[in-house]
Amino acid sequence: MFGSYFHCSPASSRGSSSGGSQVGSNGKIHGYLIVLGNNGSLPSGDKGRKRSKYGVMQRPKPNGVQPSNQYRVQTPQTHPAVTDVNQHTIFYTLPRHQAVIVEYTSDPTKDMYQIGRSSEEPIDFVVADTVPGNLNKSSVNRTSSCPSNGGQVMAVGRVAQSTISRFACRLLVERDSLPARAYVYAAGFDSSRNIFLGEKATKWETDKGIDGLTTNGVLLLQPKGEFEGGAALPGQWVEVSVGGALYHLRDSRSAPQKKSQVENELNLLVDGSLIDLCGATLLWRSAEGLAKGPTARHLEKMVDELNAGKPQCPVGLNTLVLPRKSTLPPPDQTPYVYLKCGHVQGQHHWGKEGEDRTCPICLKVGPVSQLSMGLEPAFWVDREPPTYAFNPCGHMASEKTVKYWGAIPIPHGTNGFIGKCPFCATPLEDRGFAKLIFQDHLDS
Repeated sequence: MFGSYFHCSPASSRGSSSGGSQVGSNGKIHGYLIVLGNNGSLPSGDKGRKRSKYGVMQRPKPNGVQPSNQYRVQTPQTHPAVTDVNQHTIFYTLPRHQAVIVEYTSDPTKDMYQIGRSSEEPIDFVVADTVPGNLNKSSVNRTSSCPSNGGQVMAVGRVAQSTISRFACRLLVERDSLPARAYVYAAGFDSSRNIFLGEKATKWETDKGIDGLTTNGVLLLQPKGEFEGGAALPGQWVEVSVGGALYHLRDSRSAPQKKSQVENELNLLVDGSLIDLCGATLLWRSAEGLAKGPTARHLEKMVDELNAGKPQCPVGLNTLVLPRKSTLPPPDQTPYVYLKCGHVQGQHHWGKEGEDRTCPICLKVGPVSQLSMGLEPAFWVDREPPTYAFNPCGHMASEKTVKYWGAIPIPHGTNGFIGKCPFCATPLEDRGFAKLIFQDHLDS
């Protein structure tokens, strides 16, 4: 059931300076992290620790840590804890050259995994900023779908300053829990096993000790209900602290003042949880939940069943072919959807009015988009046929899948939220989706 995911999990034997342990290959899967906006792989291909999805596998030896000691010091730059590469430590810098130091000791009951933009050794899953509409070079949508800003696909080679932290967050997973109990924390330990919160970082002291928030924050959204099966509803975004507490969102991502703490909720991930790193959003899927959902082969079979109906273009009267993977069918067989009405047709020039087209069946005027399959199984909430498509990118999925994602406000920039297609991160328009109407089974 997990075969399509094992090959893309970096189950190497490299050492990890985040805990001196190794990524395991013993087959036990805690869960999976999948980057929204990638339809099965990164645009340049999955390589090493930089990939579209990451299998969180149990380590041969635990590398978890837990807080053990906290104290205030003067001149923290010269404190021995800074140079001790065997000691996990968090430094909270205070005014007047003071700091609160929190020392961590080993926790043999947990595995730790770190996520961030840095390619340094402590990072297990290297994550880059997601570019809307920036799909795999061989994708069927590359030339005619996934508009982002004013209908223009953003350039692949464009370099912009990243808003993702080099050491963005960390997960601590209970090794023997079933299903896995994974907890998310803001910030990750660097190559010296330290986390530094500068003087300008938001921080505070409580009866239980000191805590803080990272510059652009780590946000968490928990689904309400079972993600797999389509019964879940989107929850509310909250912010995760360095110590793992949850807080209501600040006025902006980098605002200096924290909000009130969220009571009666934990930083415990559940199947379908979303983690936003201000530039990329990750989906957590439990091993159990993903096992119940569709596989890549199941999605391909559903495309085969649609093609077996021989959908036809009502203008050219030619048979249309939905691609099973990321290969283009012949131009005269490529299917397009009229996004205002959902009628699926071939590429033709009848009714063209600028960028819009008049549907020859119902005469509604609007944009069209090339259809392609949503190939990443983790984004599907059920195993039903792909009868809907996201608007405007044309990625196909089941009714419950498009409606679930269409209802989620995904963080956009540093101070906004917008609905996005999970397969390409294109901002959604209108209702966010269209019901597909095929002219098929005409000879039955």
